[in-house]
Amino acid sequence: MVVKSNQRVNTPDINITKNTFSMEDSGRGASYTVPCDDYVHVVEFSPFDSGSAALLAYGGNQYVVVGTCRFQEEDMEVEGVEFTTLRVFHHALRVDCLAWSPESRLDKLPQLIRFCTAAADRKVRLLTSDLQNQHEVKVMEGHTSYINHLVFEPTEGKQIASVSDDHTCRVWDLEGNETTTFRLRSPGVSVCWHPEDAFKLMVAEKKGTIRFYDLVTQQAILSLDCGQSPLMSADWCLTNTIKVGAVTGSDWVIWDITRSSYPQEKRPAHVERAGNFRWSRVNENLFSTTGCPGKISSQLLVHHLGHPQPVMIGSATVGAGLSWHRSLPLCVIGGDRKLSFWMTEM
Repeated sequence: MVVKSNQRVNTPDINITKNTFSMEDSGRGASYTVPCDDYVHVVEFSPFDSGSAALLAYGGNQYVVVGTCRFQEEDMEVEGVEFTTLRVFHHALRVDCLAWSPESRLDKLPQLIRFCTAAADRKVRLLTSDLQNQHEVKVMEGHTSYINHLVFEPTEGKQIASVSDDHTCRVWDLEGNETTTFRLRSPGVSVCWHPEDAFKLMVAEKKGTIRFYDLVTQQAILSLDCGQSPLMSADWCLTNTIKVGAVTGSDWVIWDITRSSYPQEKRPAHVERAGNFRWSRVNENLFSTTGCPGKISSQLLVHHLGHPQPVMIGSATVGAGLSWHRSLPLCVIGGDRKLSFWMTEM
């Protein structure tokens, strides 16, 4: 493994810009949209309390935009959504996945923005900024194939885990040292680190297996089986640690990990292959799935475990990425020059 030294990030001088966007009228369209300058490949709300409005980052071709979002459901002075751009970061390649650090704070001085990304060059990049004059990027090398997902340790943010087509899950410290490597039996597609169980790591593999690893003993301690493949995306429920969900083939599947290694619930979700699965961060029975981006549109489905059919169906032009707000029943996907937000009635 070669670790590159810190590099200065060549970012343009960006003034903080604030824009308010109104509600969409279309029934199947988004509740709100925010225009962007380029195609959005990935979008992530920070799942952590940053001391202000919700932090959001989205990435495209050679850039990451970091900003805050405020919605009319949480602030009566806002009409629709108010998106404030804090900074635009230059990125060497197209951003393929992104994860927020719990250290990101806007309510203390100096302010701190920290997140990591992965791109097609098989490298993890750690970007840090005080939104003033200090900006740096660290490049972490070790993966030998495409990186599919990454996540910060959620309590202190001093480690990063990443999974790749190279059949490994790797854990890094913030200096870029690879501290742990788990050998997988197929490509790693998702990795989750739960704030209530920070010594365990959940790793989902494309062949349909999800394993939980003990980070102290570095051994697998629990295994879940989809019973089918390919498994494309999995998530560990924030509000109930015994719930795990995934999309495999065109179906969604849900486990209660205390009951069985096989799913307790399984239903068809998308006509063609499903792409993403994400639990709501405010309701243990609410989750969303997306179909893989098509030539014209991508389908977003919001499901509730108490309802046999999706509680909301949305359609976005060639969507990419999927993320839930940390305190509202609202999710976002990226697309062609816009972010699309859907508010769900719980």
